[in-house]
Amino acid sequence: MILKIEQDLSRFKQIVRGKIKEELRKFITRGELIGKQGKKFISIPISQIDIPRFRYEDRQMGGVGQGEGAVGTPIGTDEEGDGQAQAGNQASDHILEVDVSLEEMAQLLGEELALPRILPKGSDRIVSSKTVYRGVRPSGPESLRHFKRTYKQALKRQILSGRHDLARPIVIPYGEDKRYRSYRVIQERQPRAVIIYMMDVSGSMGQEQKEIVRIETFWIDMWLRSQYKGLETRYIIHDAVAREVDAETFYHTRESGGTIISSAYKLALKIVHENYPAAEWNIYPFHFSDGDNWSGNDTMECLSLLEKEFFPLCNVFCYGQVESEYGSGQFLKDLKDRFSEKSEHLLTSKIEGKEGIIESIKTFLGKGK
Repeated sequence: MILKIEQDLSRFKQIVRGKIKEELRKFITRGELIGKQGKKFISIPISQIDIPRFRYEDRQMGGVGQGEGAVGTPIGTDEEGDGQAQAGNQASDHILEVDVSLEEMAQLLGEELALPRILPKGSDRIVSSKTVYRGVRPSGPESLRHFKRTYKQALKRQILSGRHDLARPIVIPYGEDKRYRSYRVIQERQPRAVIIYMMDVSGSMGQEQKEIVRIETFWIDMWLRSQYKGLETRYIIHDAVAREVDAETFYHTRESGGTIISSAYKLALKIVHENYPAAEWNIYPFHFSDGDNWSGNDTMECLSLLEKEFFPLCNVFCYGQVESEYGSGQFLKDLKDRFSEKSEHLLTSKIEGKEGIIESIKTFLGKGK
């Protein structure tokens, strides 16, 4: 019975997984998932799933409980209802809200977008300790007793001593029969990574553009966390001045003003130099803007910072330009003109709306860098 229940549960989980994967692209573009994010799970509504239920035939006309009664006698109340609808036995569509782990969602995202596993750098510099149980020994605490090995040792002793009775096969372990799991601490090389999200919050970036950035960074962050155990995330918002903020402020800020992109780049470089040595850390800067900058001189300074500072330090620099009716979009053109032959250092994406989030994520993460 237990095995059958486990099989049914496994089959139901596969059905749910299939439904999520079918509509994953729709889920990705929905901003409310950001608000539903908990520590380890997000809730997703799944429709068109047949939930098991009892169904009764028309012939089953019995009452409830025991004793005499006639068909149609009210039960438990003397009040008459005023409803007009009749009960039926036909199935209806149901919407089921399921909790899905962030790890599972990251796996589904990788499968849907065919994302390669990331090959990190600097993995020989970072070491962490891990306790593993891989052996058996004749002494140890009772909490680590290996019952199967203890039983086998006692059975072997009884058979060799001629005391094992096949008609009454009782096995009684003695002290010397007991076996215990042994453990040891091993050192594992763990790569570390830092993501630096930079977002333009100037007046030309409307709420729709900022919402697109929040959605995309949410899914990028989820995928990279599935690749790195030691992942850190830093957030920078900028208009004419850049400042580092926490995740809550980053995802909900409504600021406005002018645009000086170099202010964000300088602050990001300061954070990297002070906290994340390039030889030990995988560094991923992501910058999102509508492509509007205060002056051509500031754009030239940004291009110089990218070439001389960011490219030697980072795995890859990602720039996503969100289409806006108020933004010029010139910054993306300047990047392509300057670095057309350095695509291994720079990845760019033009996001024309929420429908473009999928392809933008694939552009940034599809290289496996």
